[in-house]
Amino acid sequence: NCFFPSTKRNFSPPRFVSVEELMETAKGVTNMALAHEIMVNQAFQVKPTELPEGSWERRMKEIMHKAFWDCLEAQLKEDPPSYGHAIKLLAEIKETLLSFLLPGHGRLRSRIEEVLDLPLIQQQAENGALDISRLSQFIVGIMGSLCAPCRDEDINKLKEITDIVPLLKAIFSVLDLMKVDMANFAVSSIRPHLMQQSVEYERNKFQEFLELQPNALDYTEKWLEETMKCLREAGTDDCTAASSDPSPLYPLNVHNHAYLRLLKWDHASDPFPETVLMDQVRFQQMQQETDRLVLVSSVLLIVYTTTGEAISGLPGLMETLKNTVNILLADMRAPSFSAQEALANIGEKLCVELSQCLSQHGYSPFSADRRSTLKGQVLATIQPDNTVRKLMDARVQTYLLAYLESSQHKTPPPLPGGLAPVSTELKDLAVRFSYLVNFNKLVFSPFYQKILQKIVTARESSGTEMEEK
Repeated sequence: NCFFPSTKRNFSPPRFVSVEELMETAKGVTNMALAHEIMVNQAFQVKPTELPEGSWERRMKEIMHKAFWDCLEAQLKEDPPSYGHAIKLLAEIKETLLSFLLPGHGRLRSRIEEVLDLPLIQQQAENGALDISRLSQFIVGIMGSLCAPCRDEDINKLKEITDIVPLLKAIFSVLDLMKVDMANFAVSSIRPHLMQQSVEYERNKFQEFLELQPNALDYTEKWLEETMKCLREAGTDDCTAASSDPSPLYPLNVHNHAYLRLLKWDHASDPFPETVLMDQVRFQQMQQETDRLVLVSSVLLIVYTTTGEAISGLPGLMETLKNTVNILLADMRAPSFSAQEALANIGEKLCVELSQCLSQHGYSPFSADRRSTLKGQVLATIQPDNTVRKLMDARVQTYLLAYLESSQHKTPPPLPGGLAPVSTELKDLAVRFSYLVNFNKLVFSPFYQKILQKIVTARESSGTEMEEK
């Protein structure tokens, strides 16, 4: 198999490092992974930390919080009240509110500093003149002016609480949510300006990691080397789609085919290349989407080929049939999924829907022979070497490759025949795939260029030695 050859190769020996070096490297990789996630995941959001239900950590946190709030309540019920805990809470609330302010919030900053003047509050407490209710109402008002619209309901609920301790407790809960909102706002605001810095940051961090682990590109080298081998042996089916590039070993063409191979990866047996490791789950999900689109388009092509012109152009039929297939393939990646059972059910269901459609539009009934043929052909797509499935798979691969090649020109490629029913899903997949690939190219292109040059040089040297012999 040209995709996953079993040939052995000697990798670089591991370099032994100290615990300190290992910890520092782990920290750098963690930071790099976070920066990467922000850039490639447009839906990235900071989420509140939730300790597992029933865990020791959660129980301990609940016990400590209950003890704190019980202590605060006891202090406020003393005669005269003791405000030690309450003032500490007010100081923390003030610090949090100030952290939400932007440079243009000068007047609001002055107002917070004036009302939550801690030395004055301390003096009022000592003289028995502290009005915590008034301060709490002021705090809720400031929170209402700073919060995101999605927190308006939480703010309104705060205004309904009259008891001081429950109110302060609820204020802290909403402030925690506002911190998350502010973090997500910051991420969305800076993302457009992060691209170049993120590329340089990831590249530098990987270089640092490479200096500690010189063998950290072995699987990447293997991945590119096998891709070049595929392109040299361009007659095989495993070399995925045909490229419009007249020079198959041109570096950009090698890169594009290499990325396309990630959508055919055997994750169970082949280690993923190091330079795309942070996106392995994304590529795996895209691989699953690709497989599903191939199967859906194959089944629909069989339906139209088997049924003939009778159903072509009937409004809404294609979408109805597609929805039926999608529903029955929804659990395609579940461990309990049976492809044979699902395809058999699809064949049965499509026969029923086609029979109803033909009779509604005055066509002759769907005969038993045609039903049997349709069911058999649909079931046959379970085989990876099925003619229709291979055809649609090749067309999907060709489209994705063409999308990578056209991304520099901002002109999407034409859709190959037979893919119209899944055009929306395929175009969405192509956009996400292209974005991920292009970001990876920006970060790792210097490493890829060195590897490809090394492979070409080694091959030329080997060829020269063979000629001399």
